Amino acid sequence: MIAGFDFGTTNSLVSVVVGDRVIDVLDEEGRPHPSVVRYEGEEVIVGREARHALEEVGLGVHGSTVRSPKFQLGKEVINVGGVDRSPVDIVADVIRHVRSESRQSPQRRVLGALDRAVVTIPVSMDGQRRAALRDAFGRAGISVAQFVHEPLAALYGHLRGASNPENEIRRLMRRHVLVVDWGGGTLDLTLCRIEPGRILQLRNGGTDQVGGDEFDKVIRDEVVKRFSEKHGIAESDRPRREARLRLLQTTERNKIALSERPEVTFYSPDYFSDSGTTLEYPLSRQELDSITRPLVTQGIGEIESLLDSVGMAPAQVSLCLVAGGMAAMPGIRGRLHELFGPERVLVPENSATLVSQGAGWIAHDSQRLVLAKQVELEMARGSRLPLLRAGTPMPNDGEVRQDRIHLYCTDPTDGVAKFSIVAPSQLSEQPQASDPRTTLGVVAIAVDHTAPPLVERLELDVEIDENLILSVRASSSQRKDESSASYFDLEFGIGLPVSDTKEFLDFADAEICTPSGGLAIRANVADKKDAALIPGDVLYKHKPGAFARLSDQATREQLTEHLYYQPCAVCKRPWGDPACRCASVA
Repeated sequence: MIAGFDFGTTNSLVSVVVGDRVIDVLDEEGRPHPSVVRYEGEEVIVGREARHALEEVGLGVHGSTVRSPKFQLGKEVINVGGVDRSPVDIVADVIRHVRSESRQSPQRRVLGALDRAVVTIPVSMDGQRRAALRDAFGRAGISVAQFVHEPLAALYGHLRGASNPENEIRRLMRRHVLVVDWGGGTLDLTLCRIEPGRILQLRNGGTDQVGGDEFDKVIRDEVVKRFSEKHGIAESDRPRREARLRLLQTTERNKIALSERPEVTFYSPDYFSDSGTTLEYPLSRQELDSITRPLVTQGIGEIESLLDSVGMAPAQVSLCLVAGGMAAMPGIRGRLHELFGPERVLVPENSATLVSQGAGWIAHDSQRLVLAKQVELEMARGSRLPLLRAGTPMPNDGEVRQDRIHLYCTDPTDGVAKFSIVAPSQLSEQPQASDPRTTLGVVAIAVDHTAPPLVERLELDVEIDENLILSVRASSSQRKDESSASYFDLEFGIGLPVSDTKEFLDFADAEICTPSGGLAIRANVADKKDAALIPGDVLYKHKPGAFARLSDQATREQLTEHLYYQPCAVCKRPWGDPACRCASVA
């Protein structure tokens, strides 16, 4: 059986579908497993025990604790208590613990070996960190069947777990849904559209600057600051690191408690090391809102920026689905209500576990991600060559989708061939030339600037791998230059949980206006030898006879381009200079 695995920044959870319901595999306290590792000599303490040890450890007890190890992925090594450790190994310790605990749970019979899982990832996780996470799962004995963006998994879990999935899908058909996954480490956003047969991502966004961990640090530091100012604690009277970590745990509990209570008390005996002063400070919900308002405002700003990027107003969002542990904060709910209206904001009771449950349903339903938008190469004369079409199934574990494209350089004048990789800003199965595009990136390679146009051969290798990373590598035949780039900010689609249609996509109502403007790169690559693709000024340089009076080899567009770069034959001023009156009518 394939399970859903949400390896979170703060907590980790496994969900599995049994019959027609999803079951969360919780720890002995009935909660998700804390993503905490503590190293005591050769002993590795993980999860709830590591968290308790962090809270109860006395001064002078040596130990090394890593909270939120997912943030360390991508680094070669980190120093933990004086020992260099690999972040992949640290993450593997957490995954191994969750797997071991889950296999000892009452659900162990349906879980089986728990050696394969659909794993959720933040939308902002880059290729290097995705590869490291897959490696960590492998070291823990679990193969990653498929990565899925956390907010997309949450939306799938909401639709699949609804009391009447058919009615909920019908209500949202051809409408926009914004998923706000505000967790302990990241704020993840995805704007989706429900289409016949598919959930499609329009745009992703978010940040790792306003996660719950950041809230905890800000609240803790402000409480210590206010207490110190009130009681005259000297700046030099600083707590030991273990005491600060313990207070951080207390802060997280109090933050949650303030969602239901008007006031909590922070209490930490002998917190200040020099004076031995005990920290005791009552914090009201109003104070909490004041302290965290800048972080909440920053998060709401990310939401508004995402909507602005596709030219959409909050009123065009039919549902704002809120997931993640931070969804319980009244300050966050209040701001979302102000933005979208209370009737369109949904914070489900299972918001803290919705991502894992969605992954569990995706695993159970054997759903496979597809590409939501076509990936294209900008060509000469404004044409575009499809590299990956919308609806292309994404590779699962161990798979790679790749292709090689043979091209020519239409304008080697500056010695550079430019490969601009774009995607339509709108959802369209067959995008038109006039549809706005979003640039993913540009790859440039050196070419022979002395070569005539359409002579030097270029190669473009396109690959998308199991980590949902698009890689392109360009090379030139004469200069033997190579350059490559990778892109992870792609949008995906997934099948609807309930659908009676085999239709892939219907884009009749899917258009979104996208702001345009700015500079454009003049593409200088082509997939065929066509002299009409050569810029007029370049063609004249290599074949001036094409512009002879009786010749018809140059197109009208090439004639205009050639003349544009030629000075006036009389006054020698450049094209368009208002001082040139040589051809004016008296």
